[in-house]
Amino acid sequence: MSTALKITLYLFSSALFILFLIWNYFGPVNSQGQELTFVIPQKVNSFKLSDELYRQGLIKNKKAFEFLTNLYLKEQDIKSGGYKLNTSLNSWQIINKLKEKPDLVWVNIYFCPRKEQVGEKLAEVLGWDKDKLDQWNNLYKDTEYYEGVYYPDTYLIPVDESVEEIAQRFIRNFEEKFEPLANDYIRSNIKWTTGLKIASLIAREAAGREDMNLISGIIWNRLNQDMRLQIDATMQYTLGKNEKGSWWGAISLEEKQSNSPYNSYKNKGLPPTPICSPNIEYISAVINPEDTECLFYLHDRNKNIYCSKTYEEHKEKINKYLR
Repeated sequence: MSTALKITLYLFSSALFILFLIWNYFGPVNSQGQELTFVIPQKVNSFKLSDELYRQGLIKNKKAFEFLTNLYLKEQDIKSGGYKLNTSLNSWQIINKLKEKPDLVWVNIYFCPRKEQVGEKLAEVLGWDKDKLDQWNNLYKDTEYYEGVYYPDTYLIPVDESVEEIAQRFIRNFEEKFEPLANDYIRSNIKWTTGLKIASLIAREAAGREDMNLISGIIWNRLNQDMRLQIDATMQYTLGKNEKGSWWGAISLEEKQSNSPYNSYKNKGLPPTPICSPNIEYISAVINPEDTECLFYLHDRNKNIYCSKTYEEHKEKINKYLR
């Protein structure tokens, strides 16, 4: 065998060996292909990319993948969210996919937001235009799903999901959270729509978990005695966003004379709809009110609550704690 032929055979066998190594360490796990949603959490401090990809069967070898990421994927390239990956992708293709924008994005909805506030957050994260935001704000108008059911939570939402599909995602979450309390509401003879209205008022009036059951008891006392609720938050709801960009600004004496159906200073009973979407703690407080004879309450500047049985007592506490 000539020297030239030996060299040729050596190079050919070496190339085959290299191809074998590449396929064995960097090739796809399954050429048939199975699509998976690979999720990168919002907090990536304890998240190891190669471990999770290997655990979900998307890469063949962790060390080999880490070698590639050190070369081609910088830490700042990794964005939290969901990525639609396939077991037929090789390691280079997976790295390139992870450099792109995620297919699903995290959306955090806090406390007890009104529907428009949820819409603003969705528009910010998903890049909605005005038409989509208007569609969201008018969705389910004049139905029991218009307000109060957009449960505050953390969501992973597909970027191509429609406005109505996203709304249904929120509503399903609310229904799942409410389901364990459904029988308690039935036994208490309280409609879930009524409960949401009261829960939204508790959420907006309470300074924290420690006083929500007391406020629930006071609201029930007022309703049972056919008194006006006189809650500022209902007026804040009807006024919408103020010139400072706040949805929950201060209310003037003049505004308390308005003819809005949400004006709980002029109208008895509950507002037409919830004024925000409460979480399960406030929904539970509705059917677990604190037993109290109080009809009035206030919070001092340190958010401590003081309640009173009579309006005269209430005025005394206003002078003592707020002036």
